[in-house]
Amino acid sequence: MNSVQKRLCLSAAILAGIPVHGVMAATQTTTFQVTATVQKACLINSAADLAFGSYFRRSASTATSDISVTCTNSTPFDVGLNAGTFPAATVTTRQMTGPSGASLAYNLYSDAGRTINWGNTIGVDAVHGTGNGAAQTMTVYGTVPVGQHPTPGGYVDTITVTLTF
Repeated sequence: MNSVQKRLCLSAAILAGIPVHGVMAATQTTTFQVTATVQKACLINSAADLAFGSYFRRSASTATSDISVTCTNSTPFDVGLNAGTFPAATVTTRQMTGPSGASLAYNLYSDAGRTINWGNTIGVDAVHGTGNGAAQTMTVYGTVPVGQHPTPGGYVDTITVTLTF
């Protein structure tokens, strides 16, 4: 029986409702790969203002602020704080500007004991971390040292946060 005759017999059997045995279905399989590349990434979620409140020269004034960053899992990062906007300020001699250009010194630290200066140099005084894919919060500890004689009024400075990864 040739292939045309087989097809005619099979068609007739199907139309007549006769069970067809011995007909084999053919299958074929293959595979494909699924790939992705995860790029290292970090972002600063927030940096809260640090407000010292009222300062009296006989006692130091302290305050804290939080910086939140999110980095991809296992991504190393560094968070640095610059010197601020006061002319000639450095990360170890920060100054707020007040009335008529008056200044009020303050310090920013990365530890609760207020002994580790928080600066902007990677490997020296920037804060190092490793991402875990979730938001990570770092606390900034600030102090206005005792014994200053500033002009009364409001004082302000602006710190730039730099996230390097």
